[in-house]
This record gives sequence, C-alpha cells and structure tokens, in this order.
Amino acid sequence: MRLLHVALQDFRNVPLVRLGLEGRQQFFVGANGQGKTNLLEAIGFITALRSFRGADTRQVIAQGRAEARMVFAIEHEQLGRTELAVTLRSGAKEVSLDGERIGRLGDVIGRFPTVAFSSQDQQLIRGSPGGRRRWLDLTLAAADAAYLEDLQAYHRALAGRNALLKREARDEELTAFERPLARHGARLVAARVVGLAALSAELVEAYGAISDQAEPVGFSYAPDGNLPDEEAWRKRWETTRGRDRQMRATSSGPHRDDFVFTLRDQPAASFASEGQQRSLVLALRLAQAGWFRRRLGVEPVLLADDVLGELDPARRRRFWSAVPERAQVVATGTTLPDASLGAWQIFAVAQGCFSRSDGDGSTTGP
Repeated sequence: MRLLHVALQDFRNVPLVRLGLEGRQQFFVGANGQGKTNLLEAIGFITALRSFRGADTRQVIAQGRAEARMVFAIEHEQLGRTELAVTLRSGAKEVSLDGERIGRLGDVIGRFPTVAFSSQDQQLIRGSPGGRRRWLDLTLAAADAAYLEDLQAYHRALAGRNALLKREARDEELTAFERPLARHGARLVAARVVGLAALSAELVEAYGAISDQAEPVGFSYAPDGNLPDEEAWRKRWETTRGRDRQMRATSSGPHRDDFVFTLRDQPAASFASEGQQRSLVLALRLAQAGWFRRRLGVEPVLLADDVLGELDPARRRRFWSAVPERAQVVATGTTLPDASLGAWQIFAVAQGCFSRSDGDGSTTGP
C-alpha cells in the first residue's frame, strides 16, 4: 500500500494542509510541538479509525471547531487507486470510500494497515497491562472483523454487568449479561492465544534481524483465568458475584488479561538492558507489520515518530535492512535523516504548517 496524497483540516494544530507524497520515504522535520506527530496520528486513523496515541475523538478536533476532516489518496494492492475520507465530530465518525458513505465502520477497519513506531513504545514492556492489552486488541481487531465484533460485544456486556453490580441487581439480571460475556470472552481468549503465537514467530524473526544478540525472545500470555470454554467462564462469574458486588465491578475476565515480553525465557521488563528493550519494541512493530502483511495481503505503511535518531548507528543499519524495500516509510525528527538511509522527500513543519524542503533545511514552498 502507498499513500499518494494527504489532506487534513482542523486536526489538532493543523488548520489546513494538502500534501502530495512522492516515492516511498517521506521525512517531516521540525522542532518539538509543531505538528509532526499530529500528521502521523492522522495517517494512523486509516487503520482502526482511532488514534494510535489513545486520544479521544474530541481531543483531535481543533479547539473551537465542530469537526476535523481527513482525505487520503491511496494506491492499494486489492482496491487499486482509492480515496478514503474520514470526518470526526464529537462522539461520531463518518467514513466514505471513493465518495460512497460506509454505513458499517467495521467494513473499513483493517483494510488500510499502518504501523506506528514511537519513542513511547518501551512502555509496552515497562508499562501497565492495560497498554499491552490495548495494543493486542487493536492489532488483532485490525486484521479480524470477528475479533472486533467479539471485543465490542464483550465490553457491552461487561458494562451492563458492572452497572447491575453497582445497583445490587438480582442474580437473574446478572445471568442475562454473564451469558454473552462468557460467549464472547471465550472467543477473545482463544483468538489471543492464536494471535500471540503468530506474532511471537514474527517477533523472533524481526528481533534476529535488528539485533546482534542470539538470545531467544517471545511472548508469555498471562490470561486472567485459564478457562477452557464458555461454560467455565459463565460459572466463574456466577461464583464471583459476592466479591464483585462488594467491589461493584467485574473483578476477573479477559478484560484483565496481560502478556509479557520474554528474553531468554525471563521477563524483559526486569532482565533486558535498555538497548535490548529498545530492539525488542522495534522488533515488535516489525512483527506487527509482518503479521498484517501475511493476514491481509497488504503492505503496511510504516510511521516512524522520532525514533530513528535514538538508535546507535549499528542498530539503525540493522533496523533499516529489516524494513521491506517495498514498504512506504513516513518519518519525523528534529534533524534531517542520515543520507545513508536513502533518498527522502523532505517537509519542514512549523506551527501546524508544512512546506517542501530542498533537503538542506531551507524550504521551497508548499
């Protein structure tokens, strides 16, 4: 897949921009806080119709504006040249493909894969289970419409059960929500087992390509209850009603799952060095891209947010050699990229405005 044109209006600090993207490597250079990451965030919306930074829709609409609009011209392996338009309003999204409005947003999610590399990715190793769970859910949902449907149905049932627990509802009322909770929860766990196994195989390959270390890496799935089927989950929630009533919330289930990165079969958060952790999260994003490629038959666009400059020269070369030659890379940084990384289309960014640059830091107009 290749992005050919990007147009944004009232997206965060970007009032209006139209960019023609030429070739497979674009670089946006400028000081921090000027709008570089905002552009990548907007591009990332084409995958899951949400921010990869975890922002609410209302947060990405420019202050004082009613909506934000994004239009993308895309060369796609399966669809040919196509145009995707996304309009964001407070609490609502509107999507059209080649001028035809999409009624079911799930029909678009995952058709245009992107993978975002960020300096915050190390929190996937060091941070909370919620962050890892969100990454896994977004990854699996982007490539599997059934997973997305199960995830949405599970959280609807979870919200319903929690509401009943808060008002001390009768057992019969709780049962009505525990049945769909068990049905969709069991499916989520089964899909996570399969998905993590496939992603782990991709991770091993990617880590070996960018690291000069031979240590084994992977994932260790840590489900909140290793239950075999729907009926076992239903019984679990039936037996925990007393505790859950006291807590006024559902205290166990797939919404509390975790997975742990491992290095030499030990938790990477505790045993991996800074350099190893950095290599591991880079490998994770390459693994995510490889998994999308195999599942969807589409080459993801890689979004590198100020990460290339943080790598030492040897690791940077190995990382770059691991990026498929056909993949488009849209990157940002505060200084121009190393010339050894190939030819870049350069844009200068200042206060939400974007200008073409001739590569030596001087701009040549929009």
